[in-house]
Amino acid sequence: MKPLYLHYLNCPTQYATYDDFNKKFKITRPESFNFAYDIADEIARQEPERLAVLWTDETGACIRYTFGELKEESDRAANLFWSLGVRKGDKVMLILRRHLQFWPIVMALHKIGAIAVPATHLLTEKDVIYRVDAAKIKMVIISHKDEGVLAAAETARQKCDSLESLIVLKGKREGFHSYEEEMPLQSKEWKKPEGEAYPHNHDLLLLYFTSGTTGMPKMVTHDHFYPLGHIVTSLYWQQCIDGGLHFTISETGWAKSVWGKLYGQWLTGSAVFVYDFERFVAKDVLRQMSAHQVTTFCAPPTMYRYMLQEDFAEFDLSSLKHCAVAGEPLNPDMAEEWLKRTGIPLLEAFGQTELVVTLATFPFMKTCPGSMGKPSPIFDVDLVDDQGNSCPAGVSGEIVLHTDQDALPIGMFSGYYNDPELTKTVWDNHLYHTGDVAWRDEWGYYWYVGRADDVIKSSGYRIGPFEVESALLEHPAVLETAITAAPDPLRGQVVKATIVLKPGYTASDELVKELQNHVKHTTAPYKYPRIIEFVDELPKTISGKIRRVALRQKDQH
Repeated sequence: MKPLYLHYLNCPTQYATYDDFNKKFKITRPESFNFAYDIADEIARQEPERLAVLWTDETGACIRYTFGELKEESDRAANLFWSLGVRKGDKVMLILRRHLQFWPIVMALHKIGAIAVPATHLLTEKDVIYRVDAAKIKMVIISHKDEGVLAAAETARQKCDSLESLIVLKGKREGFHSYEEEMPLQSKEWKKPEGEAYPHNHDLLLLYFTSGTTGMPKMVTHDHFYPLGHIVTSLYWQQCIDGGLHFTISETGWAKSVWGKLYGQWLTGSAVFVYDFERFVAKDVLRQMSAHQVTTFCAPPTMYRYMLQEDFAEFDLSSLKHCAVAGEPLNPDMAEEWLKRTGIPLLEAFGQTELVVTLATFPFMKTCPGSMGKPSPIFDVDLVDDQGNSCPAGVSGEIVLHTDQDALPIGMFSGYYNDPELTKTVWDNHLYHTGDVAWRDEWGYYWYVGRADDVIKSSGYRIGPFEVESALLEHPAVLETAITAAPDPLRGQVVKATIVLKPGYTASDELVKELQNHVKHTTAPYKYPRIIEFVDELPKTISGKIRRVALRQKDQH
């Protein structure tokens, strides 16, 4: 069968140049689109034995899950949820780690028109209660492995009027329905809703809680057109292969999961590879990629950095064709080493939970390690200064998107749930502010500087944390680092580096001087870190991103 993304393009699929791609590429808006019916079920109709998900775990278990199996289980799951009162527009929180059931459960919710709210198993009781109350969650489905979250959900049911049903994935638990036991008892024939009960294009499909540097997490909403935006993600950035096997390292609680483990991959004909692990171990990930002949791969820079500490001679990566990287800026030195070992460049991109791929290195472009690439053709991207003027080449500004007053760009969020005032703080007068600062070179490539809140202002200079971090990461002693502003009575702020050393290196005054001199010779001398602190680990969010705000707050006291 032909990949189904072809039904949603009224343009060429291959391009000789980026300019050609940017001018001609266009995703059409179907009169009605539902990913579960129009993609997953359609593949099952045409090729029921086609591989949807190849699932593995640390015990060596391996399940080949087909679209035919997905169709039957998602229909049974939809009947189960319907019997428990879930209807179009109801919110259902999913705390499912990397379990295989995530995929049929999400498809079942799409079929009903309910709103999936993926969440991580690392949430505390306070987190769970806040999310259930803020989004008016009706049902929570939870992994059997997470006693803490199961208990938190029980407390949330007592405190939150909206929460009616709890489901545990496997086994039995008092007060919970059992997905494992009750789903197979349901009819394998799901009756598609009709009329107003059918989910329409601009009804909500997904809701994600996303944390900023301050305040409570925001509730990002996406409509049913959103999966189509991931054609660019999968086909032109990750370069997934029809009949291939794509591996994105992400737990299902994060938006990155639907970027790399669901929508775009199935649209472009690739199966999804899942490695269900408790703790990231670079050698184990490389072993899985080798054993199952993964063809395309995507992970954050930190994970590539740890993989490069391993001996690649132990693994067969000959099936690997394309590699993508996102989540944090990429150090060019690391990209060079990956290319040297595999022959494959790391293709960078920039996006947010509110968006799909916004900037990327596309196939018909020269790869410039450290650059985020150029704008996706589905967005109108610009850089603006504090007065809203477009920035010339070489001048830093905020990444913004111009939006059409008549049609929401496909892949862009619908706003923050039930909070038009919060939405207006970032998206007003058809201009969306990302809050990220970058500069653009004379060839049109964008280069990341940092979050607007992270940019350091020292003695009149504006210093982006990434450029200093990148310089430090080129030193053989540095495994991880975070650059922040530390208060200074004379300069206002100075650059501070918090560093995790590689095994075999020891903190010392001599090493501090060596690292400072290294930065002075690698980038502009005024950017060197005047303060260096060595730590065993950096504070990170539950999604694995470095919490610079925590480091800044520590230095304020």
